[in-house]
This record gives sequence, structure tokens and C-alpha cells, in this order.
Amino acid sequence: MAMAGVILPLHTMQGADNADPVLGLMLEKGMITQEEAAKVQSQVDALHTNPAAQFPASQWKISSGFKDLEIYGDARLRYEGRTATDPKGGSIDLNRLRYAVRLGLRGELFDDYYYGLRVETGVNPRSPFVTAGTSSTTTPVPYQGPFGKSNSGISIGQVYLGWHPEDWFDVTLGKMPNPLYSSSMVWSPSINPEGVAEHLKYTVGEADFFANFSQFLYQDTNPTKTSDGYFNPLTTYSSTLPFMLAWQAGVNFHITKKISFKVGPTLYNYTSFLNGVPPGQDNVSAPGFYGTYVGQGTPTGVNSVAASYNLAPNGGGFDGFAANQTGINDLLVLEIPFELNIKLEKHDLRFFGDYAQNLHGAQRAQAAYEAANSSYFSASGAGYAINTISSAQTHDVTAYQIGAAYGSQDSLGLVNGSTGKRHSWEIRSYWQHVEQYSLDPNLIDLDFMEGVENLQGVYVAAAYGITDNLIGTFRYGHASRINSKLGTGGSGQDIPQMNPINDYDLFQVDLTLKF
Repeated sequence: MAMAGVILPLHTMQGADNADPVLGLMLEKGMITQEEAAKVQSQVDALHTNPAAQFPASQWKISSGFKDLEIYGDARLRYEGRTATDPKGGSIDLNRLRYAVRLGLRGELFDDYYYGLRVETGVNPRSPFVTAGTSSTTTPVPYQGPFGKSNSGISIGQVYLGWHPEDWFDVTLGKMPNPLYSSSMVWSPSINPEGVAEHLKYTVGEADFFANFSQFLYQDTNPTKTSDGYFNPLTTYSSTLPFMLAWQAGVNFHITKKISFKVGPTLYNYTSFLNGVPPGQDNVSAPGFYGTYVGQGTPTGVNSVAASYNLAPNGGGFDGFAANQTGINDLLVLEIPFELNIKLEKHDLRFFGDYAQNLHGAQRAQAAYEAANSSYFSASGAGYAINTISSAQTHDVTAYQIGAAYGSQDSLGLVNGSTGKRHSWEIRSYWQHVEQYSLDPNLIDLDFMEGVENLQGVYVAAAYGITDNLIGTFRYGHASRINSKLGTGGSGQDIPQMNPINDYDLFQVDLTLKF
């Protein structure tokens, strides 16, 4: 479109009279001679002979329905150290070089629609990072040697369409960026939920009101129904598609031109399937989020070696764990994220936090207690022996995060890579406390606290903008177990072998290229 705007004026000058009026004026004032004017006019006429040839042919062919298109993404290199220690003093240490790439397209379509598509490394929904050197640990035949590419594949991270018929309303459908105002305590920043989300906003004076409603498909359990004989010789098969529903309403209130306060309470509820069914009676093969969340590990390790182990020794179990670590039974979570933003003369300051409570947490704790102490996990039962629970810990149902961020002007978010500017900087720290039955264990961040519950600790980070597109980041976190009567439930993939984790340390150094 911009090219056409340049070509059209040049073309119209090739009409009946190509004389340049500026040259004519200069000739009239005696500033140039007739010969000089004729020479310049011939050069102008030559340029006008074929104006399209002055511009290179476009290599992009984009449908006329696209209003605009943005290419964006990042490439990240990371050194990472993790240490987890069990109650008996045993430990697991990781020292890894990692990398991640994300590349996306997004923009507006005509007629009030918008779109997005992003590809990224990794298959874990809670992390795009790939560990260097891991391809060489696989065993294809014949063996392919080091520096392999088998773990460096590309996955679809986002694909969505949206419609905004009014300034105050829009709806998004597909695998989308998280539409909810939340925190890493409840949602891993890497998760892109799938389903439908509606967004509303309206401003009254200094208050920007907003509401988000989401219907996320948690797992595909199709077929929802079959005739006799297809999955069971004697009976029909049926299932219910589990959805996670979110209901959020909030406000961003501008107290002054330099101070604002934002809060957005959210209620999460789940359409359950096989909710709370005792272990061994669910009649559904793994993997899945059905059945009763237990959160306990085994009392011994592999081959009876003393350890606080978590994985099913011979595979199988519940998604590979000895006891269920992923169940979504008895979850009705109320979350209240908030932040106070203050713009100083040359710096920005933010106080932020999040509070969450599982309103059905007592029932979740009771179900876990009954499951852990059931005959299924006994020495004579069908399951693996796990650490029992002395009594139902019905008060372990809350989680909270409280912290502060301080940085150069318009640079808050640099630690997370959401902004970037040369010589900008940010320092961020928070305290986090997550009890065993407070949150959905499948959504929480995998880095700080290893993606498990029943841990509390401190997180600190600093970032610096080396250039407008290059960011250096340092992070450190330390956490310890809250309730010694319980394991550390969850399905973290970095150190899945240990449960409970008594102490946990994380150290990361990142170099991020934004584009």
C-alpha cells in the first residue's frame, strides 16, 4: 500500500506536460540557464519512463484480508543449576545448559478480526526450554553420536483467532496467550490454554474496569460414548470432557497520574470426571487427570535403597508416579492478584502480590488422606507402597505471593522479557507460600519451587538491557517444605524422582535476544 502511494504521483507527472515547475521557476529567475534546465528535465523524464522499475519486486505475497502483520519472538540461552534435598539428606543436583526459541506472527484482519500463530521449542506446556546434549543420551540404532537434534523439535505454541466488534468487547478462540490477569504462583507463564475466552472493558472516570471469562478444555477424553464391545466386551463406554472455567472481574484505578492500583479476583471451577474415585477403581488407563490427588511419595527408593522416591519404580502408576500427583478433584480456587504501580522521577516501582484459596481444599485433603491410607497402597495392595498421612491436613488450602520490583523508567517486566530497552534495568523479589491442597498442581511454574506444592521460599532476580534487543538476566530462589507430615505434590519434570523435597535451590543466568 505504501509503495502504491509513492508510485502514483510519479505516474501522473507523465501526462501531457512533464515540465518540472521548480525548474521553470529557477529558469525564470535566472538561477540556471536554458541548457542546464533542459539537461535536468531530461533526467527527470528518464526517471518517469518506467517508475515501477525503480522499486524491487516484493517477495511477500499476503492476502488482501490482512490489515497488518507483526513478526515477533525471542531466542534464549541459559545456564541453570538446581538442587533438591530430601528429609534424609539425600540430594539431586542438576547443572545444565539450555536454550529456547519462540517465533510468532500476529496482527489484525479486516472486519474486526485478529489472529496469532507461534511456534516454539519443547513439548512441555510449562517450558519451551531444551537441554543441550540430551539428544546424545538416546539410543537409536545405529547410534548417531553427540550434538543431536532429536530433542530440538518445533511445536505449535499458539494458534488463535479473535473478534472485537466493539471497543469494549472481544472474544478469542483457539490455543491462546493466557487471557487472565494472574501470576506465576497460579499459572506458569509458558502455558497457552486451549478453548474460548471473552474479554470486556469499560472506563468510568479514573477507573478502567475489565472482565475475563474463559472456558478451557482440560483434556480430550473422546470418545464420549460408544456402543457395546468397542472398548469393553460387555458394556458401553462413556466419558465427560473436563473443562476449566474462569470468572474474572477487576479494575485498574488511576489514583493520580503517577500512581495506579490494579486488582482482578478470579474464581476457577472444574467440570469433573470421575471426581474423587478411590485409587484402583477409576477403570481408566493413564495418562489423565481423573481420580484422587494424593501428593505423596514412596518411603524407599529403587531396589529398597533409602530415599524419598516419587516415580513408579517399574513404570505405570499414575502418569508414571507412584501416587496420583495430577488429579483435579475438589478444586474450586479463588485467586486475588494485585499490584500498586508508582512512577518516580526517573524510576518505576511496583508492589505486587497474589492470594489464593481452594474453597474445596478441606475435601481435597480428606480425599488424599483416605486414598493414601487405602488398601490399594498397602503392602498387599495392587499399588506401590507410599508414605501414609497421619491425619487429614484440612487447613493446608491457601497460597500467597508478595513482592516488589524496582527499575529504570518503563522497564518493569525486563526480568520476564516482556519489555526491552538499551541500558534499562530491573530488580525483582518476592516471597511465595503454596500449601499442598491450595492450587491446581498442573499449572504452577516449573522453575521456582520445581512446579510442586507444600513449599515456601524467596525469589530474587535482576535484568539489564545490553541493547534494545539483548537482555541479560540473573535469578535465584530457595524454598523449603511447609508441612513435614505431607509430601511435595506435583508433576514437575526436572526432578520428578524426589517426594518430598525438603529444600530446593535454583540458580539461572539467561541471555535473551528479542526480535
